[in-house]
Amino acid sequence: MIPSPRRTAMLLVGCVVLGVGVALLLAADLGSDGYSTFVNGLTITTGVDFWIVNLVVGVVLVALAMLRKVYPGIGTVVQVVLVGVTVSVVLGVIATPDELVSRAVLLAAAFPVLALGIALYLGSHTGAGPAEAAALAWDPPVPFKWSYSVVQGGGALGGWLLGATVGVGTLAVILLLGPAVDLAARLLSLDLHQQTDPEQHAAT
Repeated sequence: MIPSPRRTAMLLVGCVVLGVGVALLLAADLGSDGYSTFVNGLTITTGVDFWIVNLVVGVVLVALAMLRKVYPGIGTVVQVVLVGVTVSVVLGVIATPDELVSRAVLLAAAFPVLALGIALYLGSHTGAGPAEAAALAWDPPVPFKWSYSVVQGGGALGGWLLGATVGVGTLAVILLLGPAVDLAARLLSLDLHQQTDPEQHAAT
């Protein structure tokens, strides 16, 4: 089903904002998110290209989430493609600063941008990306702000055990991003869950 113009706009804007946030996180070069750390660890261990491992891990997580009735949608695909394109474009404009203070500023700036982007695209109710789907699969009983931390933390630990590096940015994502997304969603009065279409629900 094609989403309404409002939900489509939320999805597209959210993914672009999320992509900018990811680019800021990467440009800070102080540690990636837990999901990417896990994919990188598998890449190091297996020798398979990052994009292939990323695709396989993403499909597995989305499939597992379906077992908990969190189903993919057009937003699942758009998130992966549009975020990736946005990250590439933004990283072509900004570079990693040499000064640690400047990198710390980029890291700090990344969090509100990431939180807003995730809240908007999930709030469009068009389907969740792999990491968010895995977290939403356990909400309930575990609230998203904590289940997301578990997913990111598990990914970081797994990636680290497989040889990937972690940093202060990784720890910040694990501890802060879930609560930040939850706060952004509450401020914008958005429901992050994907099981129901809010517009159809309102009409019934």
